[in-house]
Amino acid sequence: MRPFTYTRAKDATSASKLLTGNPNAKFLAGGTNLLDLMKEDVERPSTLIDISELGLSDIKTISSGTNKGGISIGGLGKNTDAANHPLIRQNYPLLTQAILAGASGQIRNMATNGGNLLQRTRCPYFYEVAMPCNKREPGTGCGAKEGINRMHAIFGWSEKCVAVYPSDMAIALAALDAVVNVRNASGQERSISMADFHRLPGDQPEKDTILTHGELITSIELPRNNFADKSYYVKVRDRASYAFALVSVAAALETSGNKIVQARIAMGGVAHKPWRALKAEQLLVGKEATEANFKLAASAEMADAKPLEHNAFKVELGNRSIVLALQMAMNGGKA
Repeated sequence: MRPFTYTRAKDATSASKLLTGNPNAKFLAGGTNLLDLMKEDVERPSTLIDISELGLSDIKTISSGTNKGGISIGGLGKNTDAANHPLIRQNYPLLTQAILAGASGQIRNMATNGGNLLQRTRCPYFYEVAMPCNKREPGTGCGAKEGINRMHAIFGWSEKCVAVYPSDMAIALAALDAVVNVRNASGQERSISMADFHRLPGDQPEKDTILTHGELITSIELPRNNFADKSYYVKVRDRASYAFALVSVAAALETSGNKIVQARIAMGGVAHKPWRALKAEQLLVGKEATEANFKLAASAEMADAKPLEHNAFKVELGNRSIVLALQMAMNGGKA
């Protein structure tokens, strides 16, 4: 690990100012991803700005504004607290399932909600500093594209990068139409939909999100919905615990009788960002909640997949995972 200076921020605005004034500075909250990257010499910040004591950890009902009646989750709250909070378990069980599917209990106890959204890819070419990686060092090439790419993207990749985004929590938040609130060094705030928060790689794979340097995640808002009784998170991985998804699916349904009124589906392990299965969602609206319709929706979504040399299996795996997630959601999480 390279030498760095350490500063503890007093409040959110001063934290953003400290970061804005130093292009090589990074926020430090739980540190569960950043410190690993520093040890591997992937991240090389000259300064760490500790934001762990700024508060910003409340989970509460939203009393006004566009998302009135929904739930606000503090950006510096811990993953464990978000997963186990009664308001989340009762109203957004999909989010609880997704968080509990990620990492280990010890890591969830340390990791923050904002940090979870900002975690970086686990592509081995990104972590191996001797290999070319446009995400780590723009212009050096993408080792994974012609290399071992079993874990990599089948949607939205570019010639510059085929890495996938690792968070489970963010997949559920994408399906739930969450909104991320951020604040900059001037104290100005803006709200970003989860659909827009993360980027596809394009020509700038080094940029994971649309945040500008110095913006701090203050909270995540979950709008009210009618998905609590019919939602489910499926995560397919190489081993049962502490492994990143080959494919994951967050599915949520609102029904009238057996007819689907609304559907939300997001996928993980398949793209550079949480992948909203919009074609599948649109096909399901107004249809009967049957296995046949679930299969049609899954096939429509996966038809646009562009697998690499070693991950064509993800297409069929994605098909089956979407169908399973929808079936489990329709059955209230029961097999």
